[in-house]
Amino acid sequence: MSQTLESANSWPETDFRAVFLEYYPRIVGVLARMVGDRTRAEELANDVFWRLYREPALRADGNLGGWLYRTATNLGIDTLRSLSRRRHYEEAAGRLTPGGTAGGNGPLEDVLRDEKCRRVRTVLASIKPAQAQLLLLRASGFSYKQLADVLEVKMTGIGTMLNRAEEEFRNCYLERHGHEEDL
Repeated sequence: MSQTLESANSWPETDFRAVFLEYYPRIVGVLARMVGDRTRAEELANDVFWRLYREPALRADGNLGGWLYRTATNLGIDTLRSLSRRRHYEEAAGRLTPGGTAGGNGPLEDVLRDEKCRRVRTVLASIKPAQAQLLLLRASGFSYKQLADVLEVKMTGIGTMLNRAEEEFRNCYLERHGHEEDL
């Protein structure tokens, strides 16, 4: 009986492969924007697909893409919160070292860009997860329809939800960092 249950709960290899190939690059892209680290984004994306592979009932959900993006952004937000707590403890302990530089800019530009990204990630980690998801997915190029599908809400409410999320982000950013020109 356990063999029957196991085979009933597993994905046919071709089905899972097709879903993986279709969604993996965009899931990694969304997560990379969130966490700022492509390697960590790939690890999180792998976790998303492992969860999907282990939970075959999701195939019948009818909104597989929505589930994948929701799960990915939730994992990304959890990671941001974890990194934010870690950074806080490291700063308190006086052990924080500057991050690596990237690109052809000068060291000062790299430091300023990294600081701005850190601030944005900190604010995203502090606002409501649904608002952070909405902002991150929209910044990743999702249309209103795609956002509505992922968040399982009516498309007519997406504009209002985005406005509220942007306002919450702006207020939180200004409260924490006080520089409107950085927005």
